[in-house]
Amino acid sequence: MRRPGIPWLAGLYRRDDVEADADRFPASLPFVRDLDLRFERPVTFFVGENGSGKSTLLEALAQLADLPVAGGGRNELADRHAPHRESPLAPLLRASWVAKPREAYFFRAENQAHFATLLEDRDADPDFRAWGDPYERYGGSTLHGRSHGEAFLAMFGTWLNPGLVLMDEPEAALSPQRQLALLLQMARLAKGGRAQFVIATHSPLFLTFPDAALLSFDGGRIQPTTLRDTSHWQITKGMLDNPERTWRHLLAEE
Repeated sequence: MRRPGIPWLAGLYRRDDVEADADRFPASLPFVRDLDLRFERPVTFFVGENGSGKSTLLEALAQLADLPVAGGGRNELADRHAPHRESPLAPLLRASWVAKPREAYFFRAENQAHFATLLEDRDADPDFRAWGDPYERYGGSTLHGRSHGEAFLAMFGTWLNPGLVLMDEPEAALSPQRQLALLLQMARLAKGGRAQFVIATHSPLFLTFPDAALLSFDGGRIQPTTLRDTSHWQITKGMLDNPERTWRHLLAEE
């Protein structure tokens, strides 16, 4: 039985029974060789510069959790709408579970358009319509008729439930105010002890989440870090504290 405070996902590590060319992607990613992560908190953030491997690892985790690599739920995303179907990194890794959650979802900002098209296809399918209105859970109308952020929040509102929730840069579709609203929803679910979040983000707002684990992908290895030690925080704070000085510095480098 799952103990209180212990997340669904316990660990993620490199398999020693699978060989891969260390000079070719994805084994060439610096963190892959010695990967051995422990998840001990309900909320974990992957942070780091573009190209550091955050999304690649999150995609692998999605596949290991039986979720579509391109984003979605176990039964919600048709393969023909997915930009790609498999994670090249997943076969090299193994996940360990305290318990496998019945509910799981992988949010990706770029997946919203594919998901909206899927709902329209279902609306046009008389066999599917016989089971109910595909838009009922999403405000009653097509997601294509709403802004990116509104459509994304409609998906959040429906799928943000107890279980395992993976997110890849959710801030791309959300204003700062909407980011705070999502963080509040996450806090309520995490407090219940039956939800776990693993999120790749560049947003300093997300990184303020109380008692979250922050894992930095910068420097070639995945290492624990703190909010104020991330470049995301330092750069954003410096710009907001003194934008004139920051711009003088930036323009002086030209």
